Amino acid sequence: MNNRRAVFLDHPSLDLGDLDLSGLRALFSELSLHQQTTPENIIERLQGAQVAISNKIALNAETLAACPELKLILVTATGTNNVDLAAARAHGVTVSNCQGYGTPSVAQHTIMLLLNLATRLNDYQRDVQAGLWQKAKQFCLLDHPIVELEGKTLGLLGHGELGGAVARLAEAFGMRVILGAIPGRPARADRVPLDELLAQVDALTLHCPLNEHTRDFIGARELALLKPGAFIVNTARGGLINEQALADALRSGHLGGAATDVLSVEPPVNGNPLLAGDIPRLIVTPHNAWGSREARQRIVGQLIENAQGFFSGAPLRVVS
Repeated sequence: MNNRRAVFLDHPSLDLGDLDLSGLRALFSELSLHQQTTPENIIERLQGAQVAISNKIALNAETLAACPELKLILVTATGTNNVDLAAARAHGVTVSNCQGYGTPSVAQHTIMLLLNLATRLNDYQRDVQAGLWQKAKQFCLLDHPIVELEGKTLGLLGHGELGGAVARLAEAFGMRVILGAIPGRPARADRVPLDELLAQVDALTLHCPLNEHTRDFIGARELALLKPGAFIVNTARGGLINEQALADALRSGHLGGAATDVLSVEPPVNGNPLLAGDIPRLIVTPHNAWGSREARQRIVGQLIENAQGFFSGAPLRVVS
């Protein structure tokens, strides 16, 4: 039996009790699972461990310096902003992340949100629950305008694996897909400049990273460039769209609707402009687009691959 010890610092961020962890457990002599880990007990829990597994727990320079036996950090997500990568390199700690695990889940969630906006599903559901259909003078309710996606133009900001999956689903609904240029990236002939893109799309979906170039890059000016009645969907990162500007654009009636699975601060413990109760035609989901059981099991599979690769001298998905 090996003497490898691993500590999963925030186990429920991945596993709801519905995943098979047997392959992961088999890699270690001991795998400790923690419901949550506070900053005060990170170092204590990682003492003697060679591997830390974490999603959102901050692993900073102080922690890494205090855990000399730590050799590998397995991040259960793509983003590694919670790990001090420079400190990891300085202490000889390899950091591997997970990639592409949620593409089907996030892509279907994106299209689900777009369909909800187009069909006004939430509005009609509320009407039925309020008894309005029961009081109708005809067989149906048509109080909220319904839009067909077929023949409409979808603008994509971000056309990697996820954006490509969304594009294929949109095209299956008969939409025309055009790709937009993202701030901070080199110009490309197949990417439409942002202002030109916004003026011609009926719907816009975001699939790009949050960085110094893209923070708030969809603000009041950009929202005003969208066609009246356009939809916007963000399943990428909170902070790409200026939240107050989006709330204002919806209140003004300029947009046909908006949906977001992400907010600038999560969880939104101190509130958020998009959580106000008076914003029309807005759908907010709690950053759960990625979280199908299948996607989360893929993460477990990648954790196993990353650990096996590291122990065999051929680490995978290394970010530091």
